[in-house]
Amino acid sequence: MARGFSDNVVVRAANKLAVASMDLPLVGRFVRRGLVKIRYVGRRSGATFEIPVGYRRSGESIVIPVGMPDAKQWWRNFLGAGGPITLVGFDGQDQPGHAVAHRDDRGRVAVTVRLDAP
Repeated sequence: MARGFSDNVVVRAANKLAVASMDLPLVGRFVRRGLVKIRYVGRRSGATFEIPVGYRRSGESIVIPVGMPDAKQWWRNFLGAGGPITLVGFDGQDQPGHAVAHRDDRGRVAVTVRLDAP
């Protein structure tokens, strides 16, 4: 299988840097304003994954826009009825929720997360 841009060593290194910067005392709170780690279980492998993603709040929901969706697989875990997801360290604690992925008529993909009630 050909390696795509999202499999690139540079992208993996950037993800590691982004995750590490989230925990830095001086810059972490600024990075966390638009970046969160998500944890989910793979639909085929059953393995648990944690990746950094950009997000925005939309009312009671969290929306995760997926850049280059055809080069990525993670969001496909949330097609159809969706599935469980955890936003790691979100607002200071792990927040479980339910995520559903949608592709619009222009091919853009977003994953909408509804957090579980506290």
